[in-house]
Amino acid sequence: MITLIGSPVQAVYVAEQETATERADESFKFICRHILEHGSYDLDPRPKYSDGTPAHTYSVNHVVQTYDLGKGDFPMLSLRNIAVMSGIGEILWIYKDQTSCLKRLAEYGVTWWDKWDIGDGTIGQCYGKTVNDHEIIGDLIKNMKNDPDSRRHIINLYQYDDFKKTHGLKPCALYSQYSVRYEGNESYLDGFLLLRSSDFVMAGAINQVQYIALLMMLAQICGFKLGNFTCLLVNCQIYDRHVDPVKVMLERESVPANPYLYINPEKKELSEFELKDFKIMDYPRKEINTKNPQLKLDIGIWFNFKIKAVFSIKRLLF
Repeated sequence: MITLIGSPVQAVYVAEQETATERADESFKFICRHILEHGSYDLDPRPKYSDGTPAHTYSVNHVVQTYDLGKGDFPMLSLRNIAVMSGIGEILWIYKDQTSCLKRLAEYGVTWWDKWDIGDGTIGQCYGKTVNDHEIIGDLIKNMKNDPDSRRHIINLYQYDDFKKTHGLKPCALYSQYSVRYEGNESYLDGFLLLRSSDFVMAGAINQVQYIALLMMLAQICGFKLGNFTCLLVNCQIYDRHVDPVKVMLERESVPANPYLYINPEKKELSEFELKDFKIMDYPRKEINTKNPQLKLDIGIWFNFKIKAVFSIKRLLF
């Protein structure tokens, strides 16, 4: 597992520990130390905590993490328990269901998007609605099957025309690309994810696991073996209220394990997948909860008060 940091001080770390959780934990610590030592402190943040206090961050730009999935790399930390199934549910909501309906998302047990409700029970013209309106995932799968050597297997959720319509938060995981690679008689599918912004402590591992799940679905649907996964975090940040929890995590020791994501091998179409078709295997949650108990992490949220006020007035009038 390789981690590169491009700015403000270049750094590289190659994790060669014996188990996947140890490699993921040491890479996490490396990034967090770098942010705490060299990170830029923002001056006028848009997000706020639940009590209204501005949610400042320390951040660095251009962090790259590469996982050799075939050799057991996997971004599951053991410094605290990582609940990723909700993230996989979110991926199904975006790419299978292709909707921004929050009621549908709640069926996967995910409610945190409710804070971005534009007033009609959706997050508006973004994410799944963009996938549907631009036929993004269907065209991607068709092209991967018909022209696997193409360098244009791209998902781009950052559609500027869509943003002219009412929407909630603009996509953070906005771009991913899929490339076929050959070794001998085998063909592998490698995945690349670009995150314009990463709340690294809260969601870094979750975002990466959910897009590994998408990579696995695409590989299985199109008949490829699972390849490598690389994530570029354009702006990688630690919220100021996460600094103390991070310092606790930096002092913790790993729980050695080799977790991996199981995917139902019988499913061959995107429309067939359900959340129950995925399982995180060999992840010792009980031992992690005992040795490295969960930490309180306050979330910085951007509330679009203007949008909410407009819809509140409409409800009163109509």
